[in-house]
Amino acid sequence: MDSKAFHGTTILSVRRGEHVAIAGDGQVTLGSVVAKADAVKVRRLEQGGAGGAGVLVGFAGAAADAFALLERFEERLKDSPGNVKRAAIDLAKLWRTDRVLRRLESLLIVADRSCSLIVSGSGDVIEPSDGVLGIGTGGTYATAAARALLKHTDQSPDQIVRNAMEIAGELCIFTNANITVLSL
Repeated sequence: MDSKAFHGTTILSVRRGEHVAIAGDGQVTLGSVVAKADAVKVRRLEQGGAGGAGVLVGFAGAAADAFALLERFEERLKDSPGNVKRAAIDLAKLWRTDRVLRRLESLLIVADRSCSLIVSGSGDVIEPSDGVLGIGTGGTYATAAARALLKHTDQSPDQIVRNAMEIAGELCIFTNANITVLSL
């Protein structure tokens, strides 16, 4: 995944059992200029999800592309209520094969109480073995910090994503400290 295509965002998800949290920073960068510092790049979808508890979604990449994909994901979720994996796989298939969607440059993290996934336009649907997912320019920094916190502390996923995002913001010039956290 080419991180040069995703300047200006960091999205992180951490899971401990059925408790999952997702966080996104607020920075939107156009070239070398911060265009907005308080964007919200994570959402809670009320329908779907295991046990009807909802689905958390975060996106990195071109905003218009991400919103188009988010709409398509919601449609797939309505077709497969309660089955986030099926909806993500269906979206990945559509994204890869549709001529218009194939050109969209974005990544999604989707999570409910039972699974956390990265969905990409190349047809990838990836479920982490350790419950930690990071995308965007600062995603690797946030992922490394989250893995260390998960392994060496008893912090909740909410605390871990916030602390790991703060660490990423200290290292990555495309990540800021205006963090939005959602959890299930």
